[in-house]
Amino acid sequence: MIALPPRSIVTGMALFCAAYAALLFLRLLPLAPGMMGWPGPDMGLALVLAWVLRRPDQLPAILIVLVVLLEDVLLMRPPGLWAIFVLLGAEAARQREQRWRDNGFMVEWLRVAVLVGLMMLAYRVVLILFLLPVANLGQVILQYLATVLAYPVAVFAARWLLGLRRIRHGEGA
Repeated sequence: MIALPPRSIVTGMALFCAAYAALLFLRLLPLAPGMMGWPGPDMGLALVLAWVLRRPDQLPAILIVLVVLLEDVLLMRPPGLWAIFVLLGAEAARQREQRWRDNGFMVEWLRVAVLVGLMMLAYRVVLILFLLPVANLGQVILQYLATVLAYPVAVFAARWLLGLRRIRHGEGA
């Protein structure tokens, strides 16, 4: 017989899906039609990394792939390419979560900034290697900076709006 996951894990997964769907809905809204301005942050990526570093037990890899794959399809990006890089980055963060747990937020923020930079660089290199359309480097750098600066906002929102807390040493993960 297959054992069902605990209620807190299922609730956390549902809450993550709802939050990601809300962010995707806001991203798809035509707020300024016809105007191309500054690129906004990738709040979905910030939410995934914040969730993985706080409650890795509530965010299985398949769920990360499914939500980012849906985002790839809706935003007309190469299907699955960004999902692979988000999964690799999230799993790298998940493996190091226990070691990062005792560090302060500034160290976590710096590590997330490096991880996001590597993910965006790898994504861009693969796009170039396969001769796919690539955004201007300036736009990519601005999106990187916006995502890194938005990470504390994602952590704050996950903590105070969604009630996402970091796992303590006594809890199981």
